[in-house]
Amino acid sequence: MTAHPKEDPVTGELHFFASSPFPPYLIHHVASADGHVLTSQEVPGASAALKHDFAITEHHVVFLEGTVTFDPNEHSGIPYGWNDAQTSRIGVMPRGEGRAAEVRWFEIGQGYAMHLANAYEDAHGRIVVEGPAVGRAGWQRSWNWWVGAPDRGAEPNSGSRSRRWSIDLTAGRVSEEDTDDLVVEFPTINDAFIGREHRYQYALAFPDDLGIGNHTLVKYDRATGARQLRPVGTGQLPSEAVFVASADGADEDGGYLLTVVSDLNADASRLLVLDASDLTLPPVATVHLPRRVPAMIHGSWIPDADLA
Repeated sequence: MTAHPKEDPVTGELHFFASSPFPPYLIHHVASADGHVLTSQEVPGASAALKHDFAITEHHVVFLEGTVTFDPNEHSGIPYGWNDAQTSRIGVMPRGEGRAAEVRWFEIGQGYAMHLANAYEDAHGRIVVEGPAVGRAGWQRSWNWWVGAPDRGAEPNSGSRSRRWSIDLTAGRVSEEDTDDLVVEFPTINDAFIGREHRYQYALAFPDDLGIGNHTLVKYDRATGARQLRPVGTGQLPSEAVFVASADGADEDGGYLLTVVSDLNADASRLLVLDASDLTLPPVATVHLPRRVPAMIHGSWIPDADLA
């Protein structure tokens, strides 16, 4: 099952998928707001390409198949690898029971996108998908770090830059572009905008491919093109920034960012609570944790009311 199910903020439905290196390669599921599975559909045309994340829009489900696919000869623990023969594609499937057969696959440039920020339908009816994507060299350097292969200076994320795909269903074509030059991963938004056009986007920025620089948090304003950087200090590694809306937050960025920052040179971690509307402000709060927590992994926020 995907690690990244998507809850539609309007309908309350939960979309998720199961993928496999063997047929059936991809099954899409929808559960109701009260937890009952409503539909389960095999998606035709899918392949053994690695599928970790996906996206939804108001009327569609979007799958990405990159240039990374099942490799039975890969013995590092995760049997996937870069394969130039694997075509990178975006699959667009209408939402609704019995609609899987209507999926359309569009070829895109080589690359791999592990995580997507969001997708939405724009004013022209195009489907816009955004998220960091990596090329072959960046994939290999990141992979070397993950599996512990010797590669001096390798980072857990290398060469992954923000990318935008615009899918014109009428014309049957996709345009794609890099939208920023920072090396980033773990994109997040205000989840109230999942599947709808968002203005603000957050991510974890890594040192460049030569290992120069420090890890920072970044906020993008898609309306103005501006970005804000929030350094966390030398030797400090923040985790995915989770957005939490404030009780009276009427604006899209009216709330907080939560990130666990691990000290790479000491047995210590802290939770930062940042003002999501302005990352240059001092932290709202800093919580020093009783033990080190490995950073860089995903997080979530559960309000007290949901635990009652």
